Amino acid sequence: YIDKLTFLGDSTTYGLEYYGVLSDREDTTQVWTPASGTLTLSNQSFATIVYPETGEEITIVDAVTEKKPEYLVITLGVNGVSFMAEDYFTSEYTSLVQNILDASPNTKIICNSIYPVASDYDHLDSINNERITAANGWIRNVAEATGTKYCDSASVLIGDDGYLKQEYCNGDGIHLNSSGFLQVLDYLRTHAYQ
Repeated sequence: YIDKLTFLGDSTTYGLEYYGVLSDREDTTQVWTPASGTLTLSNQSFATIVYPETGEEITIVDAVTEKKPEYLVITLGVNGVSFMAEDYFTSEYTSLVQNILDASPNTKIICNSIYPVASDYDHLDSINNERITAANGWIRNVAEATGTKYCDSASVLIGDDGYLKQEYCNGDGIHLNSSGFLQVLDYLRTHAYQ
């Protein structure tokens, strides 16, 4: 099942490739992230990702049109929580999902939760778990409104203190390490698209 998933996201998704946790390791074609590593929800309509099969930088819709993935896991929004209010966030996320469905109606979309940040993250003033939790609620609402699935993988990463567990963090407070990604993959596998 995991081998059928394509992962679209920002630097919090890139680690799937970096750590080689998918079956085809660092040579994976399952990870769609920008060359810069940064993908902000507000830029989703024109941002480009590196299309793994060719190495070209193309838009998300072009990549979906080309590949028509069976499953697409979207993990996006952590950069947006610092400046996007609910209406703006929801509008952009809905637009992204709808544009993907228009380009590939049979693709099964999984709107994955934004991952929590650790207590030692340097930018808690702008990106923090209170905002992330609110945004995950907005993502859940978009999934319901668009007939797609919501996946609460953040739930397996949060410690009792409400922060990202240190054993799942790469040390910068916001990005997962290989153990964190394995937790997410296990959650996706055990909460498969129904």
